[in-house]
Amino acid sequence: MKRPILRFLAVGLVAALALVFTSCAKKKPVLHVYIWSDYLADGLVEEFAAANDCEVIVDVYDSNEVMHAKLKGGATGYDLVFPSSYVVGMMADEGLLQKINHDNIPNLKNLDPIFVGNVSIDKKMEWSVPYMTGATGIAYRKDQIDDFDATWTMFGRSKLAGRMTLLDDYREVLGAALKVKGYSLNSIDAAEIEQAADLAIEWKRNIAQFASEAFKAGIASSEFYVVQAWGGDIQQIIDENEDPNIAFALPREGFPMWEDTMAIPSGADNVELAEKFINFLHDPEIAARNTEFNSYLCPNWAAYNHLSEEVLQNPIVVIPQDLLAKGEQIKDVGEHLSKYTAAWDRVKAAQ
Repeated sequence: MKRPILRFLAVGLVAALALVFTSCAKKKPVLHVYIWSDYLADGLVEEFAAANDCEVIVDVYDSNEVMHAKLKGGATGYDLVFPSSYVVGMMADEGLLQKINHDNIPNLKNLDPIFVGNVSIDKKMEWSVPYMTGATGIAYRKDQIDDFDATWTMFGRSKLAGRMTLLDDYREVLGAALKVKGYSLNSIDAAEIEQAADLAIEWKRNIAQFASEAFKAGIASSEFYVVQAWGGDIQQIIDENEDPNIAFALPREGFPMWEDTMAIPSGADNVELAEKFINFLHDPEIAARNTEFNSYLCPNWAAYNHLSEEVLQNPIVVIPQDLLAKGEQIKDVGEHLSKYTAAWDRVKAAQ
């Protein structure tokens, strides 16, 4: 009569012990990453997680403004973010970032000193570490546009109304308009910025939408014929769709060049894993895999020898010297940023 009771007690004891051991088992550390979409080569997250016995949770955003607003609004829990270099200084001033400990990231030695010295804004890598660099231009469908011209004024063509998009990014759009007007895309002159806003409003009447993600699927499907785009994203679309009718051009008035970085938020829970991930991404072979995948150049000199000849000869990835002279780095304009945000508010509100 007691055997069933003993069996019940034994089963209960085993279950209780299992619960105790499970609750006492060491949980894997978790790295929370906040990054642009399609920006890590396939398999890299899994490789890092396996090598470091951890979990990696990746959230994505489509603009610096979204990422910045989220952190400034009090979002916590992210260990690593990927801001463009021109917002790093502002985020640091606002107390949103912590300083980079170089001693914990030995692969910083692999960074291209020419790039860091001439392009990077945070040259001492005090708050950020370079990740990728590229340029913004115009992608278009050759099977739909027979009179394409490499100029930002393409967005003024009313006959293409509803078939074009501009990036949902005020520095990119206003920067393109500033170049058309003959000004620096880092102008701090209020009148010049307002002229750029006026031009952007004219362009707005012809576009289907401001889009930092939808332009990719749109140009692939022929929903859109002309889009303002980041070069590497377009190369990804060309590769994925094997579509020879999609092309990319850098406008003759000049174009934005930028550097995306890696930075550790001040409220990071796992700084050690964040440092390890930065170090992992600057391993030469890993950096080369990333460049081959996303068609943006990782400024890691040790990785260049691991790149295929096809990538090295691709002008979207490695911009030719004769075009580089027309590129202008997007920079932090400090206290003058309010002029841009006010101008952008006016563009967005315009009918």
